[in-house]
Formats: sequence, C-alpha cells, structure tokens
Amino acid sequence: MPEQLRSNLHHKEYAFWVKLAAICSSSVALLLIIIKVYAWLVTDSSAMLASTTDSILDLFASLMNVVILRFALAPADDEHRFGHGKAESLAGLVQAAFVLGSAIILIFNGVERVITPKIIVQSDVAIWVTVAAIALTLALVLFQRIVVKRTGSVIIRGDALHYQSDLLMNFGVLLAIVLSQGIWMQADGVFTIAVALYLLIGAGKIIFQSVYQLMDHELSAEEVEQIHAIIHAHQQALGVHELRTRQSGAQRFIQFHLELDDSLSLLEAHSIGDEIEEKIFQVLAPCEVFIHHDPSSVVQRELELQKR
Repeated sequence: MPEQLRSNLHHKEYAFWVKLAAICSSSVALLLIIIKVYAWLVTDSSAMLASTTDSILDLFASLMNVVILRFALAPADDEHRFGHGKAESLAGLVQAAFVLGSAIILIFNGVERVITPKIIVQSDVAIWVTVAAIALTLALVLFQRIVVKRTGSVIIRGDALHYQSDLLMNFGVLLAIVLSQGIWMQADGVFTIAVALYLLIGAGKIIFQSVYQLMDHELSAEEVEQIHAIIHAHQQALGVHELRTRQSGAQRFIQFHLELDDSLSLLEAHSIGDEIEEKIFQVLAPCEVFIHHDPSSVVQRELELQKR
C-alpha cells in the first residue's frame, strides 16, 4: 500500500475518534450543566455551584475543541506543508487556561464556604443529581481513555483531565453533602478546595506537554531506539547518522542519513530505503520518513575531514 494512502487512512481514523470524543464531551457537559443548575437552585450548595461552574467551563472548552480540531485535522496545504497538527498543542494550552480558571473559581468558593458554612437544604436532590453526574462522567472518561490510547491526542487528553477532575469533584460533593448535614459543616468548602488543587497540578502537566510538542522536541528515547533497531536490522544498511525526529499533533516526522555500500545502484539504494521506511511506518504510524542515502566511502571521508 502506498505511503500516502496509508497515511490518509491513519489520518481519517484519527480524525474520526477525536471528533467523536469532542462531540461526546460537549453533549455530556451540556446535560451535566442542566441537572447541576437545577440542583444548585434547589439546594444552595456551594460545592454544587462550584461543580456547575466547572461544567460550564468544560462545555465551553469542549465546544472550542470541536472548532479547533476542524483546523488541526485539515490536511497539509500550500501554506502549511507539514499540516496543521500544532493547532492541537495550542488548544492544549487553552485547555490548561480553562483548567486554571476553573481551579481559581473553586478555591474562592471553597474558602468562602469554609469561613461561612451552611446546611444544605433538600440534600436528597443534590445526592441524586450528583450520582447521575458521576455515572455520566465515568462513562465519558472511560471512552476518552480509549480514544487517547488509540490516538495519543493532546487535546482529548486535556479534555479528559477536566472530566477526571469532575469525577473527584462529584465524589467530593457527594461526601460534602452528607457531612454538611451537621457532621462537618466545613466539608462543603474543604472538598472544593481539594479538587481545585488537583486541577492546578493537572493544568501544569498539560502546559508542559503542549509546550514540549510546540518546541519540536525529539520523539521519546524508546521511539528513537525503535528507529535505530529497524535500520540496523536491515542486512544492507551499514549505518545511520544525523537522525532527527519531531512530532506535530499525531503526525511524527523522521529524517536520517542512511549509509549504504558504494557499489549499489540508485535503484537498489532506493529499494532499501523503501523497505526501511515501510518497517518504520508499521511501528510509528502516522509518520513521514525522509531518507538521505549516503555511500559509505563518502561518510568515511567526511569523518576524516572532521578529525583534521
């Protein structure tokens, strides 16, 4: 199968899963907002208000993901020869900003409720709404993990962090509602602050990963080792040098100089490069591989010149 066709198939599969995950997260966020707003109006719970605020931010971020993904998944064009994958990393930074904003809001609400605790009225409504929110969020997080495992998408991983934090928040809200009924009045605020701190840590991880990709860092040591192993496994490959790698969104870019015997014809050298490229694609797809074929004598001469 030609490389371009294989690459297109991988791109379509990637696009299908990340778009589906973005649409599902937006739908779940909208449903959660509806039921949480109702519960907040009925109960006047600070933790429920914080949870509602977080879900509103999640919905806004998820809708933004749908828009950004349309751009990030667009194929390469005349102005973007390497595609638009970096838009996904930029979206990851925006996601982190929403997480940070959500965390700050939660801290303010939590501190206020710790200072002035209140008994939650109609706690049964809040409990049932929270249980429903946990079930919906858990189903979404499990699906997002499947998508991240299949695609490695930064933007979906960032979105999943929101809903993982929602799980913790919902469990905290549930426990806070129970404890606030005369057992521990400050529980409503304390659990809100605890979730906010978790969000701050998660936002830092998203920022690091997004910046890591935007700065064109090398692939992981394990992936680079796999490339070396594939090249050296070919019987006619004498060596490799100037291996350079980077990743943009889901797409990996790999280039290197392949050292071959002087006596090989151009057609034979080209065939060897194709075989190695095919092996690399099987392991690290989706990727683009650029190979420069070097006669071994030329490599030796360059090494001698460098020593002088």
